[in-house]
Amino acid sequence: MSITPARLFVIAAPSGAGKTTLVKALTTRNPDLRFSISYTTRPKRRNEAHTVDYLFVDKDEFDRLRAGGALLESAEVFDNSYGTSREQVEKHLDDGHHVILEIDWQGARQVRAAMPDCVTVFILPPSREELERRLRSRGTDTDAVIERRLRDALSDMSHWDEFDHVIFNDDLDQAVADLEAVLAGRGEANATTHPDVREAVDKLLR
Repeated sequence: MSITPARLFVIAAPSGAGKTTLVKALTTRNPDLRFSISYTTRPKRRNEAHTVDYLFVDKDEFDRLRAGGALLESAEVFDNSYGTSREQVEKHLDDGHHVILEIDWQGARQVRAAMPDCVTVFILPPSREELERRLRSRGTDTDAVIERRLRDALSDMSHWDEFDHVIFNDDLDQAVADLEAVLAGRGEANATTHPDVREAVDKLLR
């Protein structure tokens, strides 16, 4: 896959849409990409590692980073704070690497304001039923938390038209191929303005 010049690609999704799995598959297949690792105050899950999945910090440290202007964007999600290192993103871009930023729609809005040349992509599940199945299959949350995540996910999905492209994560290989097309400047079929995309999103949210 060829991408020129170095650009920032912002990828967001509702919880359970498979964004993390998709981004990991993308960066594995395209080692020239750089993955921006977010700061978070969320407790580390048993299958996660510091500096690999997230930069895990406490609330005081996070607030210090935000107050000092060190975060390109920040957001509160499920009572936890998330933020992107401005220095990390700018260094990758200055070094000529294309950067993947995996955040939520709130953070994407802030990044668009700070870096209007970024390309934004919203990942959606193929159906509400599949979204719930994925959330339950994690085995890390209580029923009450899952219900809350489902409600919030439906709210998050209403922001899909703020993005340049939409990709439905039904089949992982196809979703990766679609994302690679966007990164290579050939993402017309997944443009938010495409009639087929708008019809599919309308069906999902109906």
